[in-house]
Amino acid sequence: MNNAEIGKAMEIKLDPVLPEYPTFKEGVRRAPKRELTLNKREIKLAVANALRYVPEELHEQLAPEFLDELLTRGRIYGYRFMPKDRIYGRPIDEYKGKCVEGKAFQVMIDNNLDHEVALYPYELVTYGETGQVCQNWMQYQLIKRYLEELTDEHTLVMMSGHPMGLFKSHKTSPRVIVTNGLMVGMFDNPEDWAKAAAMGVSSYGQMTAGGWMYIGPQGIVHGTFNTILNAGRKFLGVPQDGDLSGHLFVTSGLGGMSGAQPKAIEIARGVGIVAEVDASRIETRHSQGWVGLVIEDAAEAFRVAEEYMERKETVSIAYHGNIVDLLQYAVDNNIKIELLSDQTSCHVPYDGGYCPQGLTFEERTEMLANDKEKFCELVDQTLVKHYHLIKTLVERGSYFFDYGNSFMRAVFDAGAKDIAKNGVDTSEGFVFPSYVEDILGPELFDYGYGPFRWCCLSGKPEDLRATDHAAMEVIDPNRRSQDRDNYIWIRDAEKNKLVVGTQCRILYQDALGRRDIALKFNEMVRNGEIGPVMLGRDHHDTGGTDSPYRETSNIYDGSNITADMAVHCYAGNAARGMSLVALHNGGGVGISKSINGGFGMVLDGSGRVDEILKAAIPWDTMIGVSRRSWGRCGHSIETVAEYNKIREGQDHITMPYLADEDMIERVCKDVVVEEHHAHH
Repeated sequence: MNNAEIGKAMEIKLDPVLPEYPTFKEGVRRAPKRELTLNKREIKLAVANALRYVPEELHEQLAPEFLDELLTRGRIYGYRFMPKDRIYGRPIDEYKGKCVEGKAFQVMIDNNLDHEVALYPYELVTYGETGQVCQNWMQYQLIKRYLEELTDEHTLVMMSGHPMGLFKSHKTSPRVIVTNGLMVGMFDNPEDWAKAAAMGVSSYGQMTAGGWMYIGPQGIVHGTFNTILNAGRKFLGVPQDGDLSGHLFVTSGLGGMSGAQPKAIEIARGVGIVAEVDASRIETRHSQGWVGLVIEDAAEAFRVAEEYMERKETVSIAYHGNIVDLLQYAVDNNIKIELLSDQTSCHVPYDGGYCPQGLTFEERTEMLANDKEKFCELVDQTLVKHYHLIKTLVERGSYFFDYGNSFMRAVFDAGAKDIAKNGVDTSEGFVFPSYVEDILGPELFDYGYGPFRWCCLSGKPEDLRATDHAAMEVIDPNRRSQDRDNYIWIRDAEKNKLVVGTQCRILYQDALGRRDIALKFNEMVRNGEIGPVMLGRDHHDTGGTDSPYRETSNIYDGSNITADMAVHCYAGNAARGMSLVALHNGGGVGISKSINGGFGMVLDGSGRVDEILKAAIPWDTMIGVSRRSWGRCGHSIETVAEYNKIREGQDHITMPYLADEDMIERVCKDVVVEEHHAHH
């Protein structure tokens, strides 16, 4: 077939009109140049792949432009196809579409790319250094057209940002099915993936970027608040109903997810210092009210922190500089740091996610583009130094936890093998706990509490206020300390000014709590009290993600390296009719280290949605609790026993019999094995 015939055979397509080239605003963060490892054949393939989106009459003009983007930026973004008007999540009624879901997804996509929300909006990166909504602006334009044509008997198929097409389905089927970055086993590694991404055939969806459910930094604030508060309870003797007044938390990173840290510190009433090398990220967080003070000098930062601690007042301080310099100052001057963590983007340390000591942010960007080898060498040196400083502080009484950003794995890969428990490989974990192992897993995930979230698609603050109040009515603050924390969280949410972008909220809830809140919201939509609502969750949840370095790091039966749970979560949500289901590779900790599944559910007030919620919401959470229970995680076994009783035969979950450890020791005492260490 020739191109004229191909064009005639499609109704949904891009127009044969060359859009004007955009002007880029000063002061908008841009993605660093991505490493390009393609050979000449692959470069030609990448250009041909990008030209697939546009009619032939534009090819002659666009081919050199696409090639230039590939060579100068490492990816083809198709900037020419970027919308010329401001992108933001507008009220749902302002979008064209043939069903409420088609319009709802457009709100969510545009919210992900809002300059207030996105990390690198021109490169379609929402957060996490590389997490994209889709790969290029041609895809964006085509997705929009498909969503305008989507009916309530269609499913739109999305493969790594590419809209494969609309297919007939049922009213109770998902309206959109998304996969991102999935690779065949032997090619499931960062190098092969990076080639695929440069050729335009794979995309890093992170967790909620490629699943269109990112809601700005508040999406992670609640988990960070829960983590540091419970760390204080567990390691600093803070009472169950107490807060972090007078206590110090030191960490780094003020990007898309890490930007939640200062706000979480303030809500927990503690004192925090967060190091960040990129002045523009500090400015964003400061102007949005997410960090209190900006200080350039380490001595001054600790002095101010001390004053606030003595007065038992809360403050968050952005230290403009490298975390390694800040920790070096603390070690040299014997400053006590009680809680210590890190949230730099260590899932991509060699792509700009981690800045070497001694370089400014601008020098880092330049070296990344011009001397990658030297850059990687400096990253490794800094990571090892960072680790040694943490070790010293821990010996002096700090509680350090890895915040699931792959920091400890990055240190191991940088050559400090002693960060692994067995000093050889990572099969037995690391010398410091992941926050999931010590806090989030046993205190929250094992009970089913996780980052449930919703967006009021009308864009009206009064709708968000009404949902906050309705959610409060569902929570019994006297049931568990977790429920009390969640009740206080939602009660104070509006006062804490958490909204960036469209009107969304996060609230940690368990399986039946999520179901009851969702049903209540759907009833409110039905009664005309609020407009339609989009429900979702972070994939970083009880059952959403298989990742031995993060979400499943507190599952010790050997299954933490398997990916059955995330895939079942995704398939089960599709089977039960969630509006959108997503399955991604690499979210949070990098390609090949994680598989995660998410969902989006549009509440339109219908009885159909009630039935989906009753089946799908408990499933989405309990698939994780059941896996944790089978892995013999204490609290999850109790949670499953209680659930089996409540659900009275509607659901039934297999539970593990527990073997006596002394008996196993006795039986196995004479076994002799040769030690084999895995090489990862």
